[in-house]
Amino acid sequence: MSDMTKCNGKINGIEGKTPFLIGVAGGTASGKSTVCKRIMEKLGQVDMDNAQRQVVCISQDSFYRDLSKEEIVKAEKGQFNFDHPDAFNEKLMETTLRDILEGRKCEIPVYDYKNHKIRKDDMVTIYPADVVLFEGILVFYFPEIRNLFHMKLFVDTDSDTRLARRVPRDINERGRDLDQVLHQYMNFVKPAFEEFCSPTKKFADVIIPRGADNLVAIDLIVHHIWDILHGNSHPNGLNNSRLGTSSDIRR
Repeated sequence: MSDMTKCNGKINGIEGKTPFLIGVAGGTASGKSTVCKRIMEKLGQVDMDNAQRQVVCISQDSFYRDLSKEEIVKAEKGQFNFDHPDAFNEKLMETTLRDILEGRKCEIPVYDYKNHKIRKDDMVTIYPADVVLFEGILVFYFPEIRNLFHMKLFVDTDSDTRLARRVPRDINERGRDLDQVLHQYMNFVKPAFEEFCSPTKKFADVIIPRGADNLVAIDLIVHHIWDILHGNSHPNGLNNSRLGTSSDIRR
């Protein structure tokens, strides 16, 4: 196992939980992390101690691979494609998710967006939970990883909205300048979305248009997770009494 992710099979001598694993995919700035945050808020999980949470969220960004010196130089100029599948450590993602499914406590690194590095000295502990949300642009791209999810959500937000969100985010939160953001979007982000991310929408069990603005969709997902937490839902799929048979929630 990589030294980047350390896992233990037992907590205080007790075997960990086997969680219901939910993948949350979608394009850049589509609202994936906000959807996950809203779900956590509605379930009262946000202000809880990490070790006590029944629902936890993990970002695919924690699994960017280490860049070479030449790649770091390109990244600083906005010339590295972070939206390509090759930018991720696929094996580490799979290993970590399998460890989580086995109920092990894991330590996952934090990604430094400003310096384009994984902060291996700044780890977040993921304790065994009942439900785990794994969000990212390409969480459904890799077959071995995609097949691990019990439920797959795709946050579907139009490209104009996503660009309008990404520009101020990258400038204000990630230290980019406008020219760099626009160059990266047009040359890497948009083409990669069309080639790698958008086609994975076909694998989704539920498509959520408008992201976190779709309150009906989020409430339905929350109800389903609530059923899981209270033992009222089938462990391997959607509760049809809550979500019906449609895979596309458009209200």
